[in-house]
Amino acid sequence: MKLPCDLSGLELADKLATFGYEITRQNGSHIRLTTQENGEHITVPQHDSLKVGTFSAILNDVAKHFLISRDELIRQLF
Repeated sequence: MKLPCDLSGLELADKLATFGYEITRQNGSHIRLTTQENGEHITVPQHDSLKVGTFSAILNDVAKHFLISRDELIRQLF
């Protein structure tokens, strides 16, 4: 499945809220997101448009954490 190419870090953080991620802190241009399920946290850069590799790596980490495929995660988010 094709990824959206113009998603900002803050928009991604909002989308990940559907999986229970909450913004726990911000340090400079990076946002820390944490979920209560197994205490997993990820860091998302707060840029206007995320680079494809960074975006893909974040999605892979989230999918692995929730034990679902990356394509299933993308379908649920978008």
